[in-house]
Amino acid sequence: MHERVCVNALCFPGAGLPEMAGYWRELGPRRIAFMSQLLPDDLSVPRAIIDDGGYRFESMTHLFLGIGNHLEPREETWIPEREKLCRVIDAVTALGGQSIYMMTGGHGDLVWEDAAACFAKAIEPCVARANAAGIPLMIETTPPLYADGHLSHTLRDTLTLAELAGIGVCIDLYSVWSEAGLKETIERAMPRCGLVQVCDYVYGDRAVPSRAVPGDGNIPLERILDWLLSAGYEGAFDLELIGPRIDAEGHVDATRRGPGRRAPRLAGRLSRLT
Repeated sequence: MHERVCVNALCFPGAGLPEMAGYWRELGPRRIAFMSQLLPDDLSVPRAIIDDGGYRFESMTHLFLGIGNHLEPREETWIPEREKLCRVIDAVTALGGQSIYMMTGGHGDLVWEDAAACFAKAIEPCVARANAAGIPLMIETTPPLYADGHLSHTLRDTLTLAELAGIGVCIDLYSVWSEAGLKETIERAMPRCGLVQVCDYVYGDRAVPSRAVPGDGNIPLERILDWLLSAGYEGAFDLELIGPRIDAEGHVDATRRGPGRRAPRLAGRLSRLT
C-alpha cells in the first residue's frame, strides 16, 4: 500500500483488537486508525500492535455523546462526555497518535445554530487539552441519516462548526461528493483538514451505509482527489469500507483491493504522490 493510505479499524466491523491486528499484518499498511470504543484502560495491547507493525497511528474515531444521545444546553450533561474525550486525548497522546476525529451528538430539539454553539461550548476544555498535547481534534461529515448522533451533514456545515469550535475537519468523500461548490469548499477547508476518508458509491444502492471499494462506483474520485491535492492536502487517505458490498466480498479482500491496481481512481492518483 502507498505510504499515505491508512486502513481504518472500521473496515473490520465486530473485530476485537487482536483480530484486527491480524488483518493489519496481512494487509501491510503504513498507517492505521483506531476506534475509541475499542480502547482498553490498559494501553499495552494497542501499543504492542502499533510497535510490532511499525505503524503510524494516524487517527482515532470518537463519538462525543454517542449515537442516539442529543446535545442539550445543560452543562451537567456535557461533563461525563468531556471526561471521556479528555481520556481519549491522553490515550492518543500516549500511543503517539496524530489526531482524533469525532461525531458531535444528535440535533435533538435545538435549531442547528444553537446545537452548534452547545457543542463548541461542551468541548472547549477538551480543545485546550488537545492543543496543549499537539493532538488536533476534528469533526467529520456524515449523511443526515445519522442526525441522532451528529450535526454536520455537508462539508460547508462541518467547516462552519469547526470554525466555531476552533478545531479541524475530516473530509469523508462518501458524505460530501455530491455537494454544490465542493471544489471551493475544499479549498476553504484545507487549512483545517487533517484527514480524508475514501470509498465509493454505486448509483442505486439504498442500503446503509452502501459504501463500495474505490473504483467500483460512481463518485468522481479522480476529480475530487485532484482538487484535494491541488488545494495542498498532504495528509493520509483513510479507507473506511463498510456495508453490504464489503460484507459480500470479504473485509480483508475489499480493503486490499481499495488502493490497488484494480482501483485505478485511487491508485492512479496515489502514484503521483510523494
